[in-house]
Amino acid sequence: MKKTAIVIGGGPAGMIACGTLSKECDKVILIEKNKFLGKKLRITGKGRCNITNNADIEEFINNVPTNPRFLYSAFYSFTNMDIISLLESLGVKTKVERGERVFPQSDSAKEVADALKKYALSKNVTLINDEVIKLLTENNKITGVKTKKDVYKADYVILATGGCSYPLTGSDGGGYELAKSVGHSIITPKPSLIPIVTNEKWVKDLMGLSLKNIEISVFNSKNKKIYSDFGEMLFTHFGVSGPVILSASAHMKNIDNEKYIISIDLKPALDFEKLDKRICRDFEQFKNKHIINALDELLPKALIPLIIRLSNIPEHKEVNSITKEERHALIDTMKNLKVSVKEFRPIEEAIITSGGIKVSEINPSTMESKITENLYFAGEVIDVDAYTGGFNLQIAYSTGYLAAMSIIEKLRNGD
Repeated sequence: MKKTAIVIGGGPAGMIACGTLSKECDKVILIEKNKFLGKKLRITGKGRCNITNNADIEEFINNVPTNPRFLYSAFYSFTNMDIISLLESLGVKTKVERGERVFPQSDSAKEVADALKKYALSKNVTLINDEVIKLLTENNKITGVKTKKDVYKADYVILATGGCSYPLTGSDGGGYELAKSVGHSIITPKPSLIPIVTNEKWVKDLMGLSLKNIEISVFNSKNKKIYSDFGEMLFTHFGVSGPVILSASAHMKNIDNEKYIISIDLKPALDFEKLDKRICRDFEQFKNKHIINALDELLPKALIPLIIRLSNIPEHKEVNSITKEERHALIDTMKNLKVSVKEFRPIEEAIITSGGIKVSEINPSTMESKITENLYFAGEVIDVDAYTGGFNLQIAYSTGYLAAMSIIEKLRNGD
């Protein structure tokens, strides 16, 4: 007897699920409301697509702050090496960059999305551009789906609709309502990996300034360091963003009740003493200049007036009259430039959301619902999320694959 599987959602989780199912399932229907598959994938990593990470699987688990143990089976059933091999078989060559991040050699997210689309729409797969509005069940068993335009019968359904970040790409939280309608609990979605609004107004003066090779430390209300990172950040009109800031946001779990401070070390490679010697050399070279014109070799031009102001040094004071105390104040500011966190940007701007379908209601070995038979979940719709570095996309691939393979196992067993 021929069997039909429906995959709801054409993101990375859904596309991997479809391509996997197509090998053994008689009929696969992919329902995606966007005209393009992988719409969100096409804009990830600033259009470059951080495909996965080159770390070992235990390191993947360490980079998942929310329900990491739930992902053991998924991560081991379809690894980072598996997605790299699959993409390379589809013509996408990869490279490894800082932080073991894996990117396409072409730096094109479109190339990755197109390759996964090709994989997803192989034999036995029908793509339908429509929106699922209801899951159909009978005696706690899935029987199909109802869309805005039609009804489709199915023996198995994989829900891979994403979270509620970037709603214009289709991740609008609709999957949560579908899961709730058949008895699942939803952990309230919150933004994760999101830009931060600061209390300091001077950030506007630095809007667009990108800093590389800096180190940040995040402190909570009790002045306890909760996170540190090295890499790149960006000043915006509202506050701060960029890779290290997005990762830091995932650690700020109680944004409404905690007062977080981010300390930025502009020169992490130099300790206080070495930086003092370096500044003394620069001051000797520029001794007849004003301080405002003597730091060009040490700091980005846009940052100099702010650092001098926060160090309480008159910007037109001549270098040869700068006191030791003023010089040390300058170093302190460069090693500990502080911004205080006011709030997160709106959840729609989050790269991913924390929250979703409660994991205790999903079988971690199969991704099957414990409430509705033959209903499976994959990707960001589940209450799991990770830090930046390709880990979240790997969650999508791995859970999509495991859900599909679990259905294939049932097919092989005649279920």
